[in-house]
Amino acid sequence: MNSSRCAACKHLRRRCPSDCIFSPYFPSNDPRRFAYVHKIYGASNVGKILHDLPVNLRAEAADSLFKEASYRIKYPVYGCVGHITMLHQQIQNAECQLARIRARIAVIQARIINNINNEEEEHQHVDYNNINPNFFPSQNDVSNPTSFNYDLSTWFD
Repeated sequence: MNSSRCAACKHLRRRCPSDCIFSPYFPSNDPRRFAYVHKIYGASNVGKILHDLPVNLRAEAADSLFKEASYRIKYPVYGCVGHITMLHQQIQNAECQLARIRARIAVIQARIINNINNEEEEHQHVDYNNINPNFFPSQNDVSNPTSFNYDLSTWFD
């Protein structure tokens, strides 16, 4: 037995050729990786899939096959689809929560703006009927601009 065999050739109990399609993607130090893929897809199908792909996409395909196979073994009914569905549900829940929070923020901002506008209206509205008569200068005071006889106590109630 040659120790340089890939995990696929070890699992299949065969000699590993120098141009083995499996060796770059299923190293001998991770035999579980090929065992999962072989159990779900079969060695012949995996070899065909890898052979039909361009070399630059084979590593990603082997990773994807392993992940899908491991999910299928772990969750036989739904496989990775169950996990994907769960993640989509979490995303939808987070989006709903975000929408609720944004709505709360909008309500609070509207209340703040409404309060500011109400305060500005209160300060701008002057009820001339309730002004202290001492507030306005008398005719004598207008002629002498240096005199200052205003009652300012009503300003600071």
